Amino acid sequence: MTERVKDKSIIVTGAGGGIGEGIARRLADQGAQVLVNDINVSQGERVVASITEAGGRASFFAADVTRSADVAALVAAAVARHGRLDVMVNNAGWTHRNRPALEVSEEEFDKCYAVNVKSIYLATVHATPVFRTQGGGSFINIASTAGVRPRPGLTWYNGSKGAVITTSKSLAAELGPDNIRVNCINPVFNPDTGLAAEFAGGQLTEERKALFRASIPLGRFSTALDVANAALYLASDEASFISGVCLEVDGARCV
Repeated sequence: MTERVKDKSIIVTGAGGGIGEGIARRLADQGAQVLVNDINVSQGERVVASITEAGGRASFFAADVTRSADVAALVAAAVARHGRLDVMVNNAGWTHRNRPALEVSEEEFDKCYAVNVKSIYLATVHATPVFRTQGGGSFINIASTAGVRPRPGLTWYNGSKGAVITTSKSLAAELGPDNIRVNCINPVFNPDTGLAAEFAGGQLTEERKALFRASIPLGRFSTALDVANAALYLASDEASFISGVCLEVDGARCV
Protein backbone atom coordinates (compact mmCIF):
# COMPACT_ATOMS: atom_id res chain seq x y z
CA MET A 1 0.00 0.00 0.00
CA THR A 2 1.26 3.49 -0.87
CA GLU A 3 2.50 5.57 2.04
CA ARG A 4 0.32 8.68 1.99
CA VAL A 5 2.90 11.17 3.31
CA LYS A 6 6.05 9.41 2.13
CA ASP A 7 9.23 11.40 2.90
CA LYS A 8 7.33 14.52 3.95
CA SER A 9 9.06 16.55 6.66
CA ILE A 10 6.51 17.18 9.40
CA ILE A 11 6.69 18.90 12.78
CA VAL A 12 4.13 17.90 15.42
CA THR A 13 4.09 20.11 18.51
CA GLY A 14 2.96 18.82 21.87
CA ALA A 15 3.62 15.29 20.66
CA GLY A 16 4.84 13.83 23.94
CA GLY A 17 1.46 12.24 24.61
CA GLY A 18 -2.25 12.22 23.85
CA ILE A 19 -3.46 13.50 20.49
CA GLY A 20 -0.04 14.79 19.47
CA GLU A 21 1.53 11.39 20.02
CA GLY A 22 -1.23 9.77 18.00
CA ILE A 23 -0.67 12.18 15.13
CA ALA A 24 3.11 11.68 15.17
CA ARG A 25 2.76 7.89 15.18
CA ARG A 26 0.23 7.85 12.34
CA LEU A 27 2.23 10.20 10.12
CA ALA A 28 5.42 8.23 10.70
CA ASP A 29 3.55 5.01 9.94
CA GLN A 30 2.62 6.53 6.59
CA GLY A 31 6.19 7.41 5.65
CA ALA A 32 6.75 10.88 7.06
CA GLN A 33 9.93 12.12 8.68
CA VAL A 34 8.50 13.39 11.94
CA LEU A 35 10.05 15.94 14.26
CA VAL A 36 8.44 15.30 17.63
CA ASN A 37 8.24 18.43 19.76
CA ASP A 38 7.35 18.79 23.42
CA ILE A 39 8.54 20.62 26.53
CA ASN A 40 8.68 17.25 28.30
CA VAL A 41 11.94 15.71 27.11
CA SER A 42 11.42 12.21 28.53
CA GLN A 43 7.94 11.91 27.07
CA GLY A 44 9.03 13.20 23.68
CA GLU A 45 11.97 10.82 23.54
CA ARG A 46 9.67 7.95 24.54
CA VAL A 47 7.45 8.70 21.54
CA VAL A 48 10.46 8.86 19.21
CA ALA A 49 11.74 5.53 20.52
CA SER A 50 8.38 3.85 19.96
CA ILE A 51 8.17 5.21 16.41
CA THR A 52 11.68 4.12 15.46
CA GLU A 53 11.17 0.70 17.04
CA ALA A 54 8.16 0.28 14.76
CA GLY A 55 10.29 1.12 11.73
CA GLY A 56 9.31 4.77 11.38
CA ARG A 57 11.49 7.86 11.17
CA ALA A 58 11.37 10.39 13.99
CA SER A 59 13.58 12.59 16.12
CA PHE A 60 12.95 14.85 19.10
CA PHE A 61 13.35 18.58 19.60
CA ALA A 62 12.56 20.30 22.88
CA ALA A 63 10.93 23.71 22.43
CA ASP A 64 8.42 25.95 24.21
CA VAL A 65 5.86 26.94 21.58
CA THR A 66 5.16 30.21 23.42
CA ARG A 67 8.73 31.46 22.87
CA SER A 68 9.75 32.91 19.53
CA ALA A 69 13.38 31.79 19.68
CA ASP A 70 12.31 28.23 20.51
CA VAL A 71 9.87 28.03 17.59
CA ALA A 72 12.47 29.50 15.22
CA ALA A 73 14.94 26.83 16.36
CA LEU A 74 12.30 24.11 15.95
CA VAL A 75 11.61 25.07 12.35
CA ALA A 76 15.33 25.35 11.62
CA ALA A 77 15.89 21.89 13.10
CA ALA A 78 13.34 20.34 10.75
CA VAL A 79 15.03 21.94 7.74
CA ALA A 80 18.50 20.92 8.96
CA ARG A 81 17.50 17.31 9.64
CA HIS A 82 15.19 16.70 6.68
CA GLY A 83 16.29 19.26 4.09
CA ARG A 84 12.88 20.97 4.07
CA LEU A 85 9.62 21.43 5.99
CA ASP A 86 6.38 20.31 4.38
CA VAL A 87 3.83 20.39 7.19
CA MET A 88 3.62 21.98 10.63
CA VAL A 89 1.02 20.48 12.95
CA ASN A 90 0.31 22.94 15.76
CA ASN A 91 -1.11 20.57 18.34
CA ALA A 92 0.29 21.85 21.65
CA GLY A 93 -2.53 23.12 23.84
CA TRP A 94 -3.55 23.93 27.39
CA THR A 95 -6.71 24.69 29.33
CA HIS A 96 -7.69 26.26 32.62
CA ARG A 97 -9.82 24.06 34.87
CA ASN A 98 -13.54 23.95 34.17
CA ARG A 99 -14.91 26.67 36.46
CA PRO A 100 -16.89 29.94 36.31
CA ALA A 101 -15.25 32.54 34.05
CA LEU A 102 -14.69 35.00 36.90
CA GLU A 103 -12.76 32.41 38.90
CA VAL A 104 -10.05 31.89 36.26
CA SER A 105 -6.90 33.77 37.24
CA GLU A 106 -5.12 36.24 35.00
CA GLU A 107 -2.12 33.91 34.95
CA GLU A 108 -4.30 31.03 33.74
CA PHE A 109 -5.85 33.26 31.08
CA ASP A 110 -2.44 34.39 29.85
CA LYS A 111 -1.11 30.82 29.67
CA CYS A 112 -4.21 29.62 27.82
CA TYR A 113 -3.83 32.25 25.11
CA ALA A 114 -0.05 31.90 24.95
CA VAL A 115 -0.11 28.14 24.41
CA ASN A 116 -3.24 27.98 22.24
CA VAL A 117 -3.05 31.19 20.19
CA LYS A 118 0.38 32.81 20.40
CA SER A 119 1.88 29.47 19.34
CA ILE A 120 -0.05 29.71 16.06
CA TYR A 121 1.30 33.21 15.53
CA LEU A 122 4.88 32.10 16.17
CA ALA A 123 4.55 29.02 13.95
CA THR A 124 3.22 31.22 11.16
CA VAL A 125 5.98 33.80 11.58
CA HIS A 126 8.79 31.26 11.49
CA ALA A 127 7.52 28.56 9.12
CA THR A 128 5.93 30.74 6.43
CA PRO A 129 9.26 32.07 5.06
CA VAL A 130 10.46 28.46 4.69
CA PHE A 131 7.25 27.45 2.91
CA ARG A 132 7.51 30.45 0.59
CA THR A 133 11.11 29.61 -0.33
CA GLN A 134 10.09 26.03 -1.12
CA GLY A 135 7.04 27.02 -3.13
CA GLY A 136 4.45 25.87 -0.62
CA GLY A 137 3.60 24.06 2.60
CA SER A 138 0.83 23.24 5.01
CA PHE A 139 -0.26 24.23 8.50
CA ILE A 140 -2.63 22.00 10.47
CA ASN A 141 -3.90 23.66 13.63
CA ILE A 142 -5.61 21.58 16.31
CA ALA A 143 -8.53 23.64 17.59
CA SER A 144 -11.59 22.15 19.34
CA THR A 145 -15.34 21.72 19.17
CA ALA A 146 -15.22 24.20 22.08
CA GLY A 147 -14.55 26.90 19.51
CA VAL A 148 -17.69 25.93 17.57
CA ARG A 149 -20.19 25.11 20.32
CA PRO A 150 -18.88 26.68 23.54
CA ARG A 151 -20.31 25.66 26.90
CA PRO A 152 -20.10 27.26 30.36
CA GLY A 153 -17.07 26.56 32.53
CA LEU A 154 -14.38 26.76 29.84
CA THR A 155 -15.09 30.26 28.59
CA TRP A 156 -11.52 31.49 28.11
CA TYR A 157 -10.38 28.17 26.64
CA ASN A 158 -13.38 28.24 24.29
CA GLY A 159 -12.42 31.73 23.18
CA SER A 160 -8.83 30.73 22.50
CA LYS A 161 -9.95 27.86 20.28
CA GLY A 162 -12.40 30.13 18.49
CA ALA A 163 -9.43 32.37 17.76
CA VAL A 164 -7.53 29.41 16.28
CA ILE A 165 -10.45 28.63 13.96
CA THR A 166 -10.87 32.21 12.70
CA THR A 167 -7.11 32.69 12.39
CA SER A 168 -6.75 29.50 10.37
CA LYS A 169 -9.40 30.63 7.90
CA SER A 170 -7.89 34.10 7.58
CA LEU A 171 -4.40 32.71 7.03
CA ALA A 172 -5.72 30.30 4.39
CA ALA A 173 -7.05 33.27 2.43
CA GLU A 174 -3.91 35.33 2.93
CA LEU A 175 -1.29 32.65 2.27
CA GLY A 176 -3.10 30.78 -0.49
CA PRO A 177 -1.32 32.70 -3.27
CA ASP A 178 1.96 31.32 -1.86
CA ASN A 179 0.61 27.76 -2.20
CA ILE A 180 0.44 27.49 1.59
CA ARG A 181 -2.56 25.59 2.91
CA VAL A 182 -3.97 26.25 6.38
CA ASN A 183 -6.56 23.98 7.96
CA CYS A 184 -7.66 23.06 11.43
CA ILE A 185 -9.17 20.08 13.20
CA ASN A 186 -11.80 20.31 15.94
CA PRO A 187 -11.71 17.22 18.17
CA VAL A 188 -14.43 16.54 20.73
CA PHE A 189 -13.65 15.47 24.31
CA ASN A 190 -11.11 12.66 24.68
CA PRO A 191 -10.87 11.18 28.21
CA ASP A 192 -7.39 9.79 27.54
CA THR A 193 -5.60 13.13 27.19
CA GLY A 194 -3.59 14.74 29.96
CA LEU A 195 -6.06 17.64 30.15
CA ALA A 196 -9.19 15.51 30.55
CA ALA A 197 -9.63 16.18 34.28
CA GLU A 198 -9.24 19.92 33.69
CA PHE A 199 -11.94 19.85 31.02
CA ALA A 200 -14.19 17.91 33.37
CA GLY A 201 -13.54 20.22 36.32
CA GLY A 202 -12.26 17.46 38.59
CA GLN A 203 -11.78 13.72 38.81
CA LEU A 204 -13.02 12.06 35.63
CA THR A 205 -15.67 9.82 37.16
CA GLU A 206 -17.88 7.45 35.18
CA GLU A 207 -20.76 9.84 35.81
CA ARG A 208 -18.86 12.73 34.25
CA LYS A 209 -17.86 10.55 31.32
CA ALA A 210 -21.47 9.55 30.76
CA LEU A 211 -22.53 13.20 30.76
CA PHE A 212 -19.98 14.05 28.06
CA ARG A 213 -20.76 10.93 26.04
CA ALA A 214 -24.48 11.68 26.01
CA SER A 215 -23.81 14.85 24.01
CA ILE A 216 -22.13 12.92 21.15
CA PRO A 217 -24.63 11.40 18.69
CA LEU A 218 -22.28 8.59 17.63
CA GLY A 219 -22.13 7.58 21.27
CA ARG A 220 -18.39 7.48 21.92
CA PHE A 221 -15.48 9.80 22.59
CA SER A 222 -12.89 10.81 20.04
CA THR A 223 -9.58 8.95 20.08
CA ALA A 224 -6.09 10.07 19.19
CA LEU A 225 -6.31 7.87 16.09
CA ASP A 226 -9.51 9.58 14.95
CA VAL A 227 -7.76 12.95 15.03
CA ALA A 228 -4.57 11.49 13.56
CA ASN A 229 -6.43 10.12 10.56
CA ALA A 230 -7.87 13.57 9.88
CA ALA A 231 -4.40 15.09 10.16
CA LEU A 232 -3.02 12.44 7.82
CA TYR A 233 -5.55 13.38 5.16
CA LEU A 234 -4.91 17.12 5.49
CA ALA A 235 -1.14 16.55 5.38
CA SER A 236 -1.33 14.35 2.30
CA ASP A 237 -1.39 15.33 -1.36
CA GLU A 238 -4.97 14.06 -1.44
CA ALA A 239 -5.89 17.34 0.27
CA SER A 240 -3.90 19.56 -2.09
CA PHE A 241 -6.98 21.70 -2.83
CA ILE A 242 -8.28 21.74 0.75
CA SER A 243 -7.54 24.95 2.64
CA GLY A 244 -9.43 27.11 5.11
CA VAL A 245 -11.35 24.06 6.34
CA CYS A 246 -12.09 23.33 10.00
CA LEU A 247 -12.83 19.64 10.23
CA GLU A 248 -14.92 18.47 13.18
CA VAL A 249 -13.84 15.07 14.49
CA ASP A 250 -16.69 14.86 16.92
CA GLY A 251 -19.26 12.18 16.13
CA ALA A 252 -21.78 14.92 15.16
CA ARG A 253 -21.38 16.75 18.50
CA CYS A 254 -21.49 20.15 16.76
CA VAL A 255 -24.57 19.48 14.61
